[in-house]
Amino acid sequence: MSHVSPTSATASALPVSHLLLAFAACADANWLTTLKALPLASTRHFAKLLQGMQLVDTDTQDALSMSPPHERALARVHGLDGDGHRDGLIPWAAWEHEQRTQREPNQETRARNWAYVTPCHWLMGREHATLTDPDALALSEADSRALMAAMQEYFAADAIHLHYVAPQRWLAESAHFKGLATASLDRVLGRNVDPWLPSGNSGKTLRRLQNEMQMLLYTHPVNDSRSSQRQLPVNSIWFSGTGDLPERGRRPAAAPERQHLSAPRTLAEAALRDDWQAYADAWAALDAVEAKAWLARQSAGEVVRLTLCGERSALTFESAPRSLRGRFNQLFKPKPLLGLLETL
Repeated sequence: MSHVSPTSATASALPVSHLLLAFAACADANWLTTLKALPLASTRHFAKLLQGMQLVDTDTQDALSMSPPHERALARVHGLDGDGHRDGLIPWAAWEHEQRTQREPNQETRARNWAYVTPCHWLMGREHATLTDPDALALSEADSRALMAAMQEYFAADAIHLHYVAPQRWLAESAHFKGLATASLDRVLGRNVDPWLPSGNSGKTLRRLQNEMQMLLYTHPVNDSRSSQRQLPVNSIWFSGTGDLPERGRRPAAAPERQHLSAPRTLAEAALRDDWQAYADAWAALDAVEAKAWLARQSAGEVVRLTLCGERSALTFESAPRSLRGRFNQLFKPKPLLGLLETL
């Protein structure tokens, strides 16, 4: 992994407005064709924004890493990267549990080994299963709770405790998750699940549970009802978000831009469902709203930051000091947006 830390400019105590774009670049062959066909007007505010910025952070890792670049960038924003990033161990589930206990003090505080469990649909092919978008299931809270209740005793037998959060996301607590790397849903969607399944002894337990839940779900009344309504069945689960939170006293302070973070998912949602017209439309909409707003803040003298994320890398740019902006642009001619995105 290659990672260049931010320059002193990013360490400023001034409030920072941070725009973070997941899937600004993709490995799909249709991505480059789509970007090259975009009219210049669709990204003109981004182009102007970058003219007043300098590169302050580069994060590059293998495209097969379990934690994609946008999640690594978000982890740094929230102070969750600890003493150094370990792939597949960004503690999203533990962090959400901590946020929930802070909002609801009466909740019981358990050990720090947490994971997300996502009810989902695996498309079964001849040679492998493909994970489809869980949001496309439009699972209701009632059905999600019914499925979780049916699974509780199986999980409990392996000392895993389930907690409902949302229809597409449950929290699970168990010592099995300690040090267990898991793949982000954004890495697996639309792909063969096999290379992304958890490994090791704890991973073996979770893979067995997945198989058992597939058998349980096959005849569950919720799926009978979904079939009658011509909806896809919930036929499996996915584990993600594992990793231990650092002790509070040893945890890095969250970056100041945490209060001013915008991380729209429109590019990611379009890319993950292979809708390239929607992807092009998303770029135009982001340019017309978010980039225009960030450009206005930059012009007003505010500190603004832009993080562009692909499947391997993330590049973070920050507004250069106004007094140096003209000289900076003369010395370091900023690349066109497409040129930058191709490096991701």
